[in-house]
Amino acid sequence: MPRSRVWTVPGWGWTPVGLRWRRRLDRERRRGRPRRAAPPLSPRLEAFLEMLSAERGAAAPTLMAYRNDVLDLGGFLGTTGTALEKAEAGQLHAYLASPPLRRLAPRSLARRLSALRQFYKFLVIDGVRDDDPTAGLDSPRLGRALPKILSEAEIVQLIDAAAARPGEEGTRLRCLLELFYATGLRVSELVTLPLAAAQRDPRFVTVRGKGGKERVVPLSGPARASLAAYLASRDAFLPGARPSRWLFPSTAGQGHLTRQRCGQLLKELAVAAGLDPARLSPHVLRHAFASHLLDHGADLRSVQQMLGHADIATTQIYTHVLPDRLKRLVETAHPLARRSPR
Repeated sequence: MPRSRVWTVPGWGWTPVGLRWRRRLDRERRRGRPRRAAPPLSPRLEAFLEMLSAERGAAAPTLMAYRNDVLDLGGFLGTTGTALEKAEAGQLHAYLASPPLRRLAPRSLARRLSALRQFYKFLVIDGVRDDDPTAGLDSPRLGRALPKILSEAEIVQLIDAAAARPGEEGTRLRCLLELFYATGLRVSELVTLPLAAAQRDPRFVTVRGKGGKERVVPLSGPARASLAAYLASRDAFLPGARPSRWLFPSTAGQGHLTRQRCGQLLKELAVAAGLDPARLSPHVLRHAFASHLLDHGADLRSVQQMLGHADIATTQIYTHVLPDRLKRLVETAHPLARRSPR
């Protein structure tokens, strides 16, 4: 892999990829220079990313995360003149013990290590290496983090605040909120919904989720009403009055509302509703969707299908935040629950 210039942070020896490019772009923007693309990838990394896309159906955000993870290791190895393909186990140990990575949360570190393991496993399968330098690396211990939940009353506060927002912006915000809460979609799934997905059967929305898998999610009455109101004013968001294939068009480079802007809109809504903005995000609304359904008696398999979870164990975490519902279930459904103690 050709070595590129490395910008360092004192005491680190190299700068993590995201920080490095952000600083470079900021400098060039101040100097009035046009934005430059990142340097070309090594052929092995490019082949790895192509495999993830073609064989596993990895989405663009996943590919970008894996790319940055491997490039970051490449920047670290570059300080010793070692190519990515030639890394030794000791060098990977040193990388994972470096100050920037020690600052990562255990879950973020585990994801980084997973990306590197898959990259080197790919090199072994492809015949580039005979050994896997990640084989002896220990994964960080992960506690099972319970999802953050909003109460039903807090959801009502958010809906009321969105309804009070005037004009087309308020109509779009109400639609986004209702769709998040009614469907449990991931933010990347919602902002990339094509217009056609809302023009088929108004009772359902067809979603293309992780790995390119499609699922059909029903829409509640309030969600259908807010979607219809938004569609009537959607033209106000068309860039340059040009047609757009996206349900939520935008002037952003992708042509649709970005995940970042969507999260920002929800933070602003939380403030308007009198809630702590740190408690609201698209994923928190996804958690609320699942938790409130289970709390009202929905079965776990149905919730799993609507969330698009491949493994029901992922969905089961929501049962840990519903102790009252589980207690009621035992008291009402267990055959011995109503027997008087002797």
